[in-house]
Amino acid sequence: MGLTDEGLIRIPGMASRWVRLANGAKAHYATAGDEGPAVILLHGGLPGSSGMAGWRFMAPVLAANGFRVYCPDQPGFGLSDTAEEYRPVNGVIDHVRFIDDFATAMCLDDFVLAGNSMGCINTVHYVVAHPERVRAFALIAGGIGDLIPLDMEKIRAQIDPHTIDVSYESMKAMMDSIIYRPAAIDEDLVAMRVAAATRQKESWGEFWKSNLRIAEDPNLSAATRTAGRIEKITIPAIYLYGMDDVLIPVEEGYRQEDVLPNVQFFYPEECGHQGQSDQPELFAQTFLEFFRDGRVSRETADRAGVSTRRAEIPSLVEQR
Repeated sequence: MGLTDEGLIRIPGMASRWVRLANGAKAHYATAGDEGPAVILLHGGLPGSSGMAGWRFMAPVLAANGFRVYCPDQPGFGLSDTAEEYRPVNGVIDHVRFIDDFATAMCLDDFVLAGNSMGCINTVHYVVAHPERVRAFALIAGGIGDLIPLDMEKIRAQIDPHTIDVSYESMKAMMDSIIYRPAAIDEDLVAMRVAAATRQKESWGEFWKSNLRIAEDPNLSAATRTAGRIEKITIPAIYLYGMDDVLIPVEEGYRQEDVLPNVQFFYPEECGHQGQSDQPELFAQTFLEFFRDGRVSRETADRAGVSTRRAEIPSLVEQR
């Protein structure tokens, strides 16, 4: 189909939009749906990521079922503002501020929040910082902050910001490694991600290094602490973790489940790190039921691999 004039893939039911944030930054977002409860979906953090790349399968389905969906390009990604003063030099701290500024610019007093990978991490940090604005949240294959720290050295070994190559071939290889379903990767997607990664190379590098710096700075670490906070949150929440994730293997999901008693976990099969692209119908149905009804139906829960590692949370999963 080819890319749009903005260098985006064409997704029926999704539109490209811009907004000026209170701090002066020009923010880009993809949106779907004109009415209904608001949902903000946060993309992952690999080079070339964006709202359109991460949520092109999910957003139109939610919109068709009565939701207003916003998929912003977070700082350092997609078409976000590349001016030096808007680069995310304080890592997740800047991203949490961006989410809040974006929601305010959209006039959203409260909303449902969801995120994949880095978006999962940012969702967790936003929830503990601004629980008054989040009605429910959903997570896909990421981290939960210092409560269960990710092995950043292992992740860094797979994605080194100092040697990142934004060629078509390297982008395709990276997509092949994190997405289980080959049909979810086409030429237009790879081309869009290559262009975004090239545009954001400096901003992305600063973001990556700043998160590593936060982990080593006791003052910044204290400001981003989730331990003692996220496990106490009672906002309704679900978590889908693909059984075939190679970037952050499913064992990390098990560790996180063990410390999040109020979150209902699911372990869908044939899903890699970006499960919403591998099993789009299943993820969309799971999210839709949770966002609309407050809990996942029995049939969908079983299809999505509802966790058997502990007792189900009856308020979040329909019981037999």
